Amino acid sequence: MAERRKITVVGAGNVGATCAQVLATRDYANVVLVDIKENLPQGKALDINQMGPVLGYEPSIVGSNGYEETAGSEIVVITAGLPRSPGMSRDDLVTTNEKIVGSVTQEVVAASPDAVIVVVSNPLDAMCHVAHGVSGFPKERVFGMAGILDTARFRTFIAWETGASVKDVTAVVLGGHGDQMVPVVSATAVGGVPLTKLVAQDRIDAMVERTRKGGGEIVNLLGTSAWYAPGAAAAQIVDAVALDEKRVLPCTALLEGEYGIDDLYMGVPVKLGAGGVEAIVELDLSEHERTWLQESAGAVRDVVGVLSA
Repeated sequence: MAERRKITVVGAGNVGATCAQVLATRDYANVVLVDIKENLPQGKALDINQMGPVLGYEPSIVGSNGYEETAGSEIVVITAGLPRSPGMSRDDLVTTNEKIVGSVTQEVVAASPDAVIVVVSNPLDAMCHVAHGVSGFPKERVFGMAGILDTARFRTFIAWETGASVKDVTAVVLGGHGDQMVPVVSATAVGGVPLTKLVAQDRIDAMVERTRKGGGEIVNLLGTSAWYAPGAAAAQIVDAVALDEKRVLPCTALLEGEYGIDDLYMGVPVKLGAGGVEAIVELDLSEHERTWLQESAGAVRDVVGVLSA
């Protein structure tokens, strides 16, 4: 039997542990769950392993407080950092999480110099810049999870509004992972029928706004950030890369002229395969959507500008 590939998840909090749990159920990789808090990753790894006999997958998760166990990882998911609390914007996290993500990236590069890095820590777009700069990796191997999560929220609201199966809702959300993200209504359909033919404009506007504020809605309800959907979204990215699926999914990638945006990490559709981001897909946006995307880019640049030189 071929040796299993190795995937590392840094951060054994809610998002990281959920990502590790979902990957364990996929049953194709050994997962290393890393956290600086003593006993936390070991305990969560043991718990997830003991779920294996119930759900029918092989126990294959190791918890660690260091990076020795992670050596030679094919993919590293970085979820480390402070979560949002009520009243806190993603931007408020930038200074603290810059230090955490920078430090983690150094450890990751030393242990797994050929890895693909998937950033989940907030503020997501800025943390991608941090990981890319610290790692020195090519842009194809450093990108972030945001658009999959934001799109999942949009698809959920659309399914509820239309009474359709969420499986039949196609949508995409572009831009920064914040309140100025851009749900692309012109590319949204239910069973191939454009959303605009099914739902009144005021209801569409309400769903767009709820999607943009989706993370904050959960923070207000729970007192902390979401974790089930973000963890699953990160695992979907790992699947696409590890299994060379060539999936076209919305991720935070470094743009170099695409969509008229240069030298900025933004959420766009990308083709994911064994090399990481293998292509950036440019959609035909309406005039309004293109304007909103530029506004979102401006907001991301403001946050990135807070980063240390």
